[in-house]
Amino acid sequence: MKPGWSKSVTRLSLLIYLHYSLFQRVLITGANGLLGQHLVRLMGRSPEYDILATGRDEQPRFSGGNCGYQSLDITDTDAVNRVFVDFEPDVVINCAAMTQVDECEIKRDICWQVNALAVESLAKSCLVRGTRLVHVSTDFVFDGISGPYKESARPSPLSYYGRSKLAGENYARGAGMDKWSIVRTVLVYGVAENLPRNNFVWWLKDNLEAGKTVQIVTDQWRTPTYALDLATGIEKMVRFSKQGVYHLSGRELFSIYEFALEIAKTLDLDASLIKPATAASFSQPAVRPSKSGFIILKAESELGYSPHSVQDSIMEMVKEEARSRFSS
Repeated sequence: MKPGWSKSVTRLSLLIYLHYSLFQRVLITGANGLLGQHLVRLMGRSPEYDILATGRDEQPRFSGGNCGYQSLDITDTDAVNRVFVDFEPDVVINCAAMTQVDECEIKRDICWQVNALAVESLAKSCLVRGTRLVHVSTDFVFDGISGPYKESARPSPLSYYGRSKLAGENYARGAGMDKWSIVRTVLVYGVAENLPRNNFVWWLKDNLEAGKTVQIVTDQWRTPTYALDLATGIEKMVRFSKQGVYHLSGRELFSIYEFALEIAKTLDLDASLIKPATAASFSQPAVRPSKSGFIILKAESELGYSPHSVQDSIMEMVKEEARSRFSS
């Protein structure tokens, strides 16, 4: 062996070891949704992650993204097991869920399969292989009597959707004592491609631009969450291997009516078309919590989580939408 080769080989081995010890294979379920697309874009840009995005669609709804894609129904246990065997993820971020609250109230069997039993299946696969599970949950696990809530608050869901998500949280803990994380969030909004339905901001914008009057409730309060902030917080949880429950949302507590007025003001739309109403004036199958929202001090102090203001995030959405139109 030539002089110096031993040191070179040792150095190369060390570099290879460091690369693979920091390198994480991340499986994202529900990757075609609003949060999933933001996670794919954000984490796919980092050389520290190898991303496999999955969703029920045969093809991804998003363009680009430095990741692989595979169709996956998380209620199919055999399919989930095959993905674990083939991809061998270090981390699973479960964004897949049935989130239409009223539909969950009516289609309870499907809701339970997706929001509860599928999480049990994911957690079991994680436990067997030593994989970390980051499970995304909701403020609807609370009854809205004493919000905004800390992570230590006792859940008490009002709707079947809330009960199914709470069951999913409990199943997620089965991934292993130090291998599970639960991220609760609130009223997520943002920009993504080819979504089957608009989030609240774009729904309101479309209606006001069309000159339509909308009724918005004054007696439900939330801390609305920008999807990019939520994705950034989750990435930090993966990066720092955080375990336990974290609340990730915006800082600002609004009634949904006040939130609508803020959107109209920021986008220079006609706020007079927004009419105040109470929850009792709507006939909906599922009961919503009146005052949820989160206290995010834990995420701020442990993750360095720093969400945009509503005004800033809406302006970012407008810019992102413009960039998307220009690139297409």
